[in-house]
Amino acid sequence: MNQHSDIEKTPIKSQRKSKALFFILVPCFFIILAGILGFQLITGDPRTIPSALIDKPVPKFNLPPPPSSQEGFSDNDLRNGEVVLVNVFASWCGPCLVEHPLLMDLAKSNNVKIYGLNYKDSLENSSSWLKRYGNPYKGIGSDMDGRVGIDWGVYGIPETFIVDGDGRIRFKHVGILTREDLSEVVLPLISELRR
Repeated sequence: MNQHSDIEKTPIKSQRKSKALFFILVPCFFIILAGILGFQLITGDPRTIPSALIDKPVPKFNLPPPPSSQEGFSDNDLRNGEVVLVNVFASWCGPCLVEHPLLMDLAKSNNVKIYGLNYKDSLENSSSWLKRYGNPYKGIGSDMDGRVGIDWGVYGIPETFIVDGDGRIRFKHVGILTREDLSEVVLPLISELRR
């Protein structure tokens, strides 16, 4: 009889441990989630997510150009003493098309050189997209497998980076770059970095 009563008690102990674990993990999950959401509320912009690469040198890379572009793109392009923008885009990205006219205007203004990181895109699609909508980029690198994007911390495109003349990432913008973003954040920071 003792053996039988021990067997019946074991599942009850296991159930109690499972319930206790559940009541500990669920609140922890919500506390972490609240912290993330709170950070986004405090910063006022859900696209503002800190990057571990800010003030760090750009990752080493050397990417070939798509067929429609003469120049590829490498980390050496970003260590020439000039402040530049690096824009991560793809032909399959709807938001990239939305911000593209702004990049074309910026390139025509000659305020800053823009380099393009063509992310997980086919050479044919990116070439026809650039031919159709215009090419604002000084150089373009085709990151077909996304490895360079991973090194840059890319997790959703479009993304735009400001890189200083020493090749350090100074700013990261996630999402569509707007005229407001450009006039209030990007261009003032570029001016400051040029001093």
